Amino acid sequence: MEAARGKFISLEGGEGAGKSTLLAGLRACIEQHGIALVQTREPGGTRVGEAVRTIVLDPALHDLAAETELLLMFASRAQLVRELIEPALRAGKWVLCDRFADASYAYQGGGRGQPESRIAELEHWACAGIRPDLTLLLDLPVATGRARAAGRGDADRIEVEADSFFERVRATYRQRAAAEPQRFRMIDAGQSPSDVLQAAMVAMAHLFEAIT
Repeated sequence: MEAARGKFISLEGGEGAGKSTLLAGLRACIEQHGIALVQTREPGGTRVGEAVRTIVLDPALHDLAAETELLLMFASRAQLVRELIEPALRAGKWVLCDRFADASYAYQGGGRGQPESRIAELEHWACAGIRPDLTLLLDLPVATGRARAAGRGDADRIEVEADSFFERVRATYRQRAAAEPQRFRMIDAGQSPSDVLQAAMVAMAHLFEAIT
C-alpha cells in the first residue's frame, strides 16, 4: 500500500522572531508522535540552495538587483521542492521548513517592491503546485525583533536593511495571513518560547488528528 502523503509545515516571520527556537521545539514534538520528519530551510536545504544562500546573504553584494534576488530565491526553492520536499511528502514524511514562498511575497514583494503577480507566476512555475498545509507566522514588532537579532553576530545582506523595509515585510506577512486564514496561524512571538511552542502545537492539532 502506498504511504499516505505527508504534511508540509512552514514557519515564517521577520528578523528575531524566534523561528530557530520554535523549529527545535516542533521537531521534538513531532518526532515524539512517531512521525518521520525532514527539516529544511530557505534559501538552502540542498547543495545548490546553500550556494544560493551564500550569494543572497553576502553583505558585500550590496548591488544585487531586486530582480536578481527574486530569481535566486526561486531557483533555490525550485531545487528544494524537487530534490527534497516533494519526495519526502510522497514518502509519507512530514516536512518542516524555515520559510517558503510566502517569504518572497514579504521580502522581495513587500520589502523590495517586486510585483505580486510576478512572484505568483514564479511560485506557480518553481513550486510545482507544492504549498504548505500549515504556515505558522511568528509576528513581532520590528523594533523588538531587530533588538533580538542584534546579538547574533555580524548582520547579513538582508539584516542591514532599514526599519522601513522590515515594516513592509511585516505588513505583507500580516496581509497574507488575513487573506488565507485556513492555512495561516499567526502567533504572538513576544511570548515566552514555551508559550510560543504551545500555541504552535495547538495550531497543529488538526494535522495530528488526521493521522490518528
